[in-house]
Amino acid sequence: MTQEEITAWALSNGWQMIAGNLSLTKPRLHKEAIVRIVLKATVANLEVKKPAGNKWEKIAGAAYAAIEPDEEDGPPRGLGFETIPSFSMLMQANKDSQTFAKLK
Repeated sequence: MTQEEITAWALSNGWQMIAGNLSLTKPRLHKEAIVRIVLKATVANLEVKKPAGNKWEKIAGAAYAAIEPDEEDGPPRGLGFETIPSFSMLMQANKDSQTFAKLK
């Protein structure tokens, strides 16, 4: 996948741009990112914010060529999404929040 393809997938699945990175937020505090994708020149890194403090922990990273789209529009394979417990629920909560914000 390319940087643009990852960005398009993420934005259509509940991610938002926060501080220049694709991010998922806490379910109740939709301004604080807790998961982010950092897109660099040749690689994409998946990072999680540690509960204590403001440090980000890289949990996975891959070259764009090693990241493959999911056949069913799920998270791209090869970027480590399977390492986050409840990832799909967090992504759905963010997507729902964006949808309901548009209805207001």
